[in-house]
Amino acid sequence: MSEETQPQKAENSGNIPDILAVIESAKARGGLDALEKHIAKVLPEADELEVHQATEVAAEVIDSIPVLLATARQEAHACGRDAIVCPLLDRAEWYYLHPIDLIPEMTQGLAGLLDDSYLVIRILQHLDRGPETFLDWDLDYPARFIERLVEAPIAEQLDRIAIEAIDKVSARQSAAWQRTAHSA
Repeated sequence: MSEETQPQKAENSGNIPDILAVIESAKARGGLDALEKHIAKVLPEADELEVHQATEVAAEVIDSIPVLLATARQEAHACGRDAIVCPLLDRAEWYYLHPIDLIPEMTQGLAGLLDDSYLVIRILQHLDRGPETFLDWDLDYPARFIERLVEAPIAEQLDRIAIEAIDKVSARQSAAWQRTAHSA
């Protein structure tokens, strides 16, 4: 990632209003109809009712993302994990706010937020995999559900983005510990 494309530090969920605006803008670009068409295309075996139900669930997941991000940021602050958690949340928020991504919401409407939502969920899942649970949320179902809708190649790319973000934060934390240990 080049310097121009680095996520900017989010201050106390400052990006949440912008993410809400992105969601509302995507809804204005075809609304649930565009999302339903996308789902019908990626789930050709589904009948009309199943596509409609999947569309409703997908819209609920997309609508829940700002709450998940804000709550995760609050929990990180409450348990003193800001230095680790917030850079990862910043990366997820940056992707959500970046207009050009794997499924662009500018042209795909709500369907374009499926990849963004998947990345947020995957980062949150990774944060919860340590020896101490961070959020203790069960995000397996929404992750698997959205993964089907973004399809495997895109999900794999998003998983790599999540791992790269975690590796970067880990490297920064290690370097900070090394500097601290050296000066002691």
